Amino acid sequence: MILANFRLSFKYLLILFSMLATNAVADEGHFSAANTAWILSSSALVLLMTLPGLALFYGGLVRSKNVLSILMQCFSIAALVSVLWFAIGYSLAFDAGNSFIGGLGKALLSGIGRDSLSGDIPEPLFMLFQMTFAIITPALIIGGFAERMKFSAVLIFSGAWLLLVYAPITHWVWGGGWLAQLGLYDFAGGTVVHITAGVAALVAAKVLGPRKGFLNSAIMPHNLTMTVTGAGMLWVGWFGFNGGSALGANGTAAMAIIATHLAASMGAMTWAAIEWIKFGKPSALGIVTGMVAGLGTITPASGYVGPAGALVIGLLGGIVCFYSTVYIKQKLKIDDSLDVFPVHGVGGILGTLLAGVFSSPQLGVFSGYGFAAVNETMIDQLGVQIIGVAATFTYTAVVTWLLFVIIRKLLGGLRVSTEQEVNGLDLSEHEETGYSL
Repeated sequence: MILANFRLSFKYLLILFSMLATNAVADEGHFSAANTAWILSSSALVLLMTLPGLALFYGGLVRSKNVLSILMQCFSIAALVSVLWFAIGYSLAFDAGNSFIGGLGKALLSGIGRDSLSGDIPEPLFMLFQMTFAIITPALIIGGFAERMKFSAVLIFSGAWLLLVYAPITHWVWGGGWLAQLGLYDFAGGTVVHITAGVAALVAAKVLGPRKGFLNSAIMPHNLTMTVTGAGMLWVGWFGFNGGSALGANGTAAMAIIATHLAASMGAMTWAAIEWIKFGKPSALGIVTGMVAGLGTITPASGYVGPAGALVIGLLGGIVCFYSTVYIKQKLKIDDSLDVFPVHGVGGILGTLLAGVFSSPQLGVFSGYGFAAVNETMIDQLGVQIIGVAATFTYTAVVTWLLFVIIRKLLGGLRVSTEQEVNGLDLSEHEETGYSL
């Protein structure tokens, strides 16, 4: 009898809470508390990807004399980009402007208050969520010039690159610009984040030249435990990166997270398997790099493809990114120190193209959720994806190179001196050491 009464009371409580929630949503117009809660959580997850995820991942890959310089660069970029994004970056990316760049109507969040909405979530929250993407993208680039670039040059480049490369391309793809009008599929940043960061890192590696001893002596990671820890944080944070890009707590977010997780798993296993076959043993560095390759490759497609398609994308990401890494270092002899282009750049290109294939609803178990409204066939969608990749690659490469040319003249050089590089950037740039043992 007591149990029956408890169940009845509990039932009435649920009905009451449901009525209150319904009234609350009605009072707020189109505001969604559930979607807001999810994007708040996703914003924290994406920030976790940079601090401390990427900082630890990159920090462990460099030599011990440069670990603090990597952590300092990640931390400083997070702070600098946050201020610039609030001041002007968000407006350039998402304010109504033209097909190439947004206006200045949203600078300093002008006209945006607590009750302003972007869709059914607060616009300040949308700005915050996009800020976390803006933070990690230039932070990824530091892997291309790790262990040899002046800290002053890093800061000037990162700030200028955010406003001149990242913001315009974000507007093209997510801000209603010309690629959005063509129907480009980029769910969470294949073009906006991974291709831009990868291409910029490749340009940086070419402009600065290799580290002292590159290909002549072993330059080994100093702390793979740190790297694996950071990789785990990246994997977890990527749920907010891709799942949050649904901008709602819904089935699209759930399927995007499933696709993300499966592609990361397949990329990790693929890279480790290739190492096992080629070298006789799989490595911890290999499995975490394969995981990142799978994540970078699925990112643009994550909201448009099904789980089976995601497995294939993760598999291809692991294979293609592995051989790209070998080719760039050993054949082209380019010192992209932490493999930003072969993992993020190549992965972003591959994933953006595959989004045009596996979004097809006619592939059986490998089917996705259909093409953009303006594209009727796979050929149409794939053509737009190719245009998006080519435009992003070209624009990023040209503007990044110009920025380095200007900054080199402004500072009298981009690199630290040979003596400073030999002693390590921790001491030469920050007068600190990572370890006092």
